[in-house]
Formats: sequence, structure tokens, C-alpha cells
Amino acid sequence: MKLHAVVLAAGKGTRMKSARPKVMHALGGRPMLAYVLDAVRQADAADVIVVTGPELCAEVEALGARPVVQEPRNGTGHAMQLALDALRDGGGEVLVVSADMPLVSPALLRAIREKRAAASAPLAMVTARVSLPTDFGRVVRENGRVVRIVENADASERERAIDEVNAAVYCFDSAALRESLRQLQPNNAQGELYLTDCVGAIAAAGGNIETLECGDPVEVIGINNRAELARAEGILRRRILERHMLAGVTIVDPASTYVDAGVRIGQDTVIEPQCHLRGTTLVGRGCTLGPGVMLENAVVGDAAHISHSVVRDSEIGAGATIGPFAHLRNGAVIEDRARVGNFVEVKKSRLGRGAKASHLAYLGDAEIGEEANIGAGTITCNFDGAKKNKTKIGKRASVGSNTSLVAPVELGDDALTGAGSVVTHDVAPGERVAGNPARPLPKKPAPDPR
Repeated sequence: MKLHAVVLAAGKGTRMKSARPKVMHALGGRPMLAYVLDAVRQADAADVIVVTGPELCAEVEALGARPVVQEPRNGTGHAMQLALDALRDGGGEVLVVSADMPLVSPALLRAIREKRAAASAPLAMVTARVSLPTDFGRVVRENGRVVRIVENADASERERAIDEVNAAVYCFDSAALRESLRQLQPNNAQGELYLTDCVGAIAAAGGNIETLECGDPVEVIGINNRAELARAEGILRRRILERHMLAGVTIVDPASTYVDAGVRIGQDTVIEPQCHLRGTTLVGRGCTLGPGVMLENAVVGDAAHISHSVVRDSEIGAGATIGPFAHLRNGAVIEDRARVGNFVEVKKSRLGRGAKASHLAYLGDAEIGEEANIGAGTITCNFDGAKKNKTKIGKRASVGSNTSLVAPVELGDDALTGAGSVVTHDVAPGERVAGNPARPLPKKPAPDPR
């Protein structure tokens, strides 16, 4: 049967105390909603709908799902009525998941679908055993048969003593769901239409309700506040680090290492303490990172070594050495075997193969040739007060300490600047200049052939 997925994301999330919608708060560098969408797609959902408020439509579309706006927000039952009206094909199965459950696994979703199909039941739902007290809705049974779900706010003291709770993951036969939704009434403490009342309606009509107890209640944790967000982040982080370690990455101290879900790391890379790998970072094989490295949307080639440095939106070639205390940003490219040393900032610049900027330099909007050497204190003066200008430094050029290169300017291959030079005009290949402003130095006399 065709599987439709409905993700419920219209809750206001007031307990997060945030202007940002709850389901867009991030874990592992991604919004929690993205994890739920991944899970339902991996459970083979052909059509994914997210019921949400109008403020989230653009974000839902950016994540590849169809938004359905719930306004006014009259409860989860009302949300499902809107979702069913929006189904592209009214038949098949409907998988329902809450958007604030980022740890739910595709395996659990596939299992609940299989449970319903095996029994040809109108509904299968996930339950969990939890310690009391809890805010979860309780699963009420009679002679072992599920007869209804009662929300905590509406439960009696006897019902609140039940430790089997509703995990808010359902797989419905669409026809049974549609019929039960027609019967909903706002007869509850919230005055809303509850999706959970569909369970009672199906049971009252004689339908068999299958249940699947979740073996790991962590999977169905719902996030309602920032403390719960932090706990879920910790669980997800341990999962991510374990996946990398089992794939051949050495993580010296997992307790102080933070790796986002979208990061890829090659075998035999060693990550030392206090490292943060974020966004879409890609690290090659045999690298050494840390201690104290932050990479964000970075690409790092094989056998690179980076310590105590920050790299954002930049590329580092194979065998390159970065740090300590370097800062690469805004599209910096460090080619193979190049070195960027302590207290060097590289912005929107390319450092050629084997080139070196070993200490105390700012290289902005520059192109630096192979094997060039950039002396301490070098600055590319790229901003003229109105626009950024480019500096070009040729192959094997030697830039003396405390040189200021006033862009736009070009140093040719094998050119040299003396210490303290202020270069305001192009320097020809092989030419030697010094001074403020820099002027050509006398050529070395030819050696006496005698």
C-alpha cells in the first residue's frame, strides 16, 4: 500500500521560550524537524506532509516536504483533518509522527507499519513504558485490548498510575482514520480536537488496535524545552561519534568533541580534544585535528594537520599544516603542502602548493604562487575605502617581514621585498625592492669570472 507520512509541527512550543519555532531548533547542526523527515522518508513514505503554522512554510519546503497550514490551531485531530484533505491520493496507509521527536529511527517506523499490515488492522501505534509521573497520554486497556488513550490533563488518578504511554507514532489505514476523524468532539480540558480520540473511536467500532512497545524509550522522547533539547543533543552526539569511531576515526576524548550530523571524516584521522566539526565539513584520511580546532563547512585533504585554529567555508589541501592560532575564512584555499602558521589570517585568498605564511600575517583577497614565502607581519592592504582589491604574488616570491602590499598590486615570480617595504606598484619577476614606498634595489654585480 502507498504510504503517506504526516508530521505534526503546528504546536506553538511556548515552553522553549523562544522566538524561533520549536521544531527549527538545532541538534547536531540540523533542525530537529529535518531528522523526523529523514526518518519517514527512510521508512518509504511516498508523500510527506508537514502540518504547521504559516511562519514555517518556507522552511518546510526547503527541507523537501509539503506544508499544510493549520490556522487556527485547534489540536492534533484538527491538524489531521487538514492533512487528509491535502493527500494527493486518499488511499493507502498514513504514518503519523510528531515533529519534536528527532531521535525516532526509520527502523521503528518500518516496524510499526509492518505490525499493522501483518494484522490487517485499522491502526497500529507505538507505546513505551516510562517511570511516573509523566505528561504522556496513558494507554487504557480492557482485557488486554486497547480501548482508548487518555491525556494526562484529562486522566483520573487511577489512569495516571498506568505506566504504558502513547509515544505519538501511529500507522493508520486511511479509510479508518478518515471515519474516526469525523467523530471527533472537543470534549476535553483543552477544548481541542485530539488525534488520540481516534484510537477510542476505532476501538468502539470494533477495530483491532495493534501496539508495538518501543524497546528504547529514548527514540520517542519529545522535546518541549531547552533542557530536553540539550539532553537529546547529548544522545545524538554520542551516536554520531560512535558511528565515526566504528568507521575508523580515532576520537581521543569523545566528551569534549562535537561533530555535526552532516560531517564526513576519513579513516585513520585523529581528532584530539576540544574540536568542533560543523555543517558540511569533509575531512580526508590520515589527518590530525586539534587540540582546539573549529571547522565549519570546511574541506580538508588527506594527511593535513590543523591545531588550535578556526576554519570557515574554506579548503585545505593534502599534507598542509595549519596553526596554531590561524584563521581561515570566506573561501580561503590552502593548496597541498602549504603552511599557514600562528596568528595568520587568510580571507578569500589562495595559497599555492608549498607556499608558507608562517606567522603574524593578514592575507586578504590574494593569490599566492607555489613555494612563495610570506614573512612575519605581512599585510595585503586590500581595502581602499570603497572596494576590495586583489594582490598577486608569484611563484617562489619572498616577501620580507612587515611588508605592506597596497592592492591592487602584483609581485612577479621570484620577486623579493625587503623588510618593512610598502609596495604600491607592481614588481617585475625576479626584481628586488625595498623601502617606503618600495623602490628597486641595485642589482647584484655579476661574479668576476677570473
